[in-house]
Amino acid sequence: MRNVIKRLDWRSFLLCVALFGFGCQAVEYTGRSQVNLVSEGDEKKLGVDAYQDILKKTPLSKNQAWQAQLKRVGERISVAAAKPDYQWEFNVLQGKEVNAFCLPGGKVAFWEGIMPVTQDDNGIAVVMGHEVAHALARHGAERMSQSMGAQLIGQVLSAGVGMVNPGYTEAFSQAYGLGVNVAVILPWGRAQESEADHIGLILMAKAGYDPSVAVGFWERMSKLQQGGKPPEFLSTHPSDETRIAQIKQWVPEAMTYYKKQ
Repeated sequence: MRNVIKRLDWRSFLLCVALFGFGCQAVEYTGRSQVNLVSEGDEKKLGVDAYQDILKKTPLSKNQAWQAQLKRVGERISVAAAKPDYQWEFNVLQGKEVNAFCLPGGKVAFWEGIMPVTQDDNGIAVVMGHEVAHALARHGAERMSQSMGAQLIGQVLSAGVGMVNPGYTEAFSQAYGLGVNVAVILPWGRAQESEADHIGLILMAKAGYDPSVAVGFWERMSKLQQGGKPPEFLSTHPSDETRIAQIKQWVPEAMTYYKKQ
């Protein structure tokens, strides 16, 4: 085994170590350490380009009341987010999808399908806070960095296995890919979703929306999504029960930021 290690490409090995030793930063509000190998400037450019592409392909909702409501809530959340370098934009898109997103740089969109579920400005603030939190915590860049790191480490380890027995290389690569996905990538995804819930409560509270309404919103979402969902350990999102329980734990903290407007 010592001979195998000596024969490994040490430059690749050191690069693997660098993935976890550099680019580290702490997420605001939660303090969690993360590794980002993608610059914030590059990340925002990707977000702007992706948003423009989506708007070209997806018509805007003709419901002007919804458009005005989303912009009203969005403007307050953007002030709470304190990112003056973001070029904020808020649009409701046509479509039955019960979904929303915020791309790096402050590009926000809600589909028509989620608007009735939000019910009012408070419900929109729950979703808006969650999605904006993803952008503030730079979860997109973090996921890209994780994929880059996992791929490179897999290549190095696969090379080592190939030196021992070339016939095992393909089987190892398949097993490694599955193992990393279940043991690393999916748990990271669930951690990011939970972190977005946590930060989102604080953002909506700072914007003057009662964070306690988040429990009711996610209970409504849970009823819509029942059936056909994978087990939590095979999902990028925490289970509905886990999510609601966590939100209940975080609401008291968020309430310390709450000032009704």
